[in-house]
Amino acid sequence: MQVTIRHIFISPGHNFFGHYGQAAGTHEIVDVREVACRAGWGLEGDRFYGYRPDYKGQVTFFDWAIYEEAKEKFRVPALRPQAFRRNVLIEGVDINELIGKRFEVGGVAFEGACESRPCFWMDGAVAPGAEEWLRGNGGLRAKILRDGTLVAGAGELRVTGDAPTTGQAALAFAKPALE
Repeated sequence: MQVTIRHIFISPGHNFFGHYGQAAGTHEIVDVREVACRAGWGLEGDRFYGYRPDYKGQVTFFDWAIYEEAKEKFRVPALRPQAFRRNVLIEGVDINELIGKRFEVGGVAFEGACESRPCFWMDGAVAPGAEEWLRGNGGLRAKILRDGTLVAGAGELRVTGDAPTTGQAALAFAKPALE
């Protein structure tokens, strides 16, 4: 299916993760044209790069349609897409349908692990009520299965199969060493 990667974001540090009960962090969110994706590691330059073995959030996707809907719903036309703290804003696919699927986009292979659940920080980053409204549409957490470079722009997304069950995944996936 044809999709468009509208934005790719990376951040060197955490602004919300690990900040519960504290002020949000101030790490810049960088909008990049392309990013190196490393199997088992994540996006080079991003805060979750090499976070832990087999981490299910090596990359996060967010649906462009949900972003557009949030601007209208919360009456914030100037809302910037990086407010959601997801890596890849993609248009043309219901990303919830990629949970439990293996897929490729831009030559990079991914495995959709689970919803990237919204947290209470969304009420401040977007608008009051955003956390609740985003439940079920908070984004997709995914693993990177094959190295490659993801580039913003038009492309094709191809579902290649179902993700293995938990037991199979433990046998089939090991974090490769960096070369």
